[in-house]
Amino acid sequence: MGIKKGTKLTSNPKDILYQIRVDKETDDKVKAICEKEGISRSDVVRQGINLKYKSLENVGRK
Repeated sequence: MGIKKGTKLTSNPKDILYQIRVDKETDDKVKAICEKEGISRSDVVRQGINLKYKSLENVGRK
């Protein structure tokens, strides 16, 4: 097949798609973060997952 034209070459491709439903309040919060930080909604979700994961790692290290 080969690589499609316009495909970004990366060592960590983001080829898994999540679809979620959120309420208006959560959507407003995400939009505010996006505007203030200048990042995408996907980046907001990724950063949130990383923060939560790091907090789990710290639980076992008292």
